[in-house]
Amino acid sequence: MCDRRAKSLADIADIDVLVLAGGLGTRLRSVVVDRPKVLAPVDGRPYLDFLLDWLAASGLKRAVLSLGHMADAVVEHLGSNPPVGIAVETMVEPRPAGTAGALRYARRLLRSDPAMVMNGDSFVDADLSRFLRAHLTAGRSASILSVRVPDVSRYGRLEGGSDGLVARFVEKDPTVSAAGDINAGVYLFDRVVIDEIADGSAESLERDVLPQLAARGLHCHATDGAFIDIGTPESFAAAPGVLAPYRMTRGLQ
Repeated sequence: MCDRRAKSLADIADIDVLVLAGGLGTRLRSVVVDRPKVLAPVDGRPYLDFLLDWLAASGLKRAVLSLGHMADAVVEHLGSNPPVGIAVETMVEPRPAGTAGALRYARRLLRSDPAMVMNGDSFVDADLSRFLRAHLTAGRSASILSVRVPDVSRYGRLEGGSDGLVARFVEKDPTVSAAGDINAGVYLFDRVVIDEIADGSAESLERDVLPQLAARGLHCHATDGAFIDIGTPESFAAAPGVLAPYRMTRGLQ
């Protein structure tokens, strides 16, 4: 792991981001049948284009896309529509191995310490530079971004302690419709954590890795910005309304 003092000088432009975009998109197939989930059209525009533009607007300069299902379509799209302001490198998983497995395959492509990891099928309007500063200030090797939502019934939720650490993760409960904090699907991992995941056998970051990190001290940075998960037909239908204001305010076309 890099010296903490040296890392304190890190800028968001120095941070690599791994976008996990290799899922099968099974739940979305009733409305998106001819392309991978990350290319699902949101208001006539592939979701991936929006996501990469937003990452560039946030100051990130290099992204690694972890691909699997219909990877050729994503590579072809990027070739025809190269992103502006952010360099993108693609990696195709040799076999489906879950979110932790995707990180295992991508380890050699991630150069920064720490590195950001995020789900490719969700968006949260968070200040990623602030998230990075909070991670470095906390002095922990792993941080998770949480977001407040009005109804946690379709999500697993997390509970935090007064010390700024995750106290525990709670399984999804459809009977609990109250507001709460959920995993926004964005993480900062120091190199020591990335190497630990890559050298292990875990398949799921959410089920296997995060609870173990919480037991050791997982820093939590909270936001109350807009959040959307395009993984289901219902949430996908709501995506244009959620994303439209940010396309305008961030100058994304």
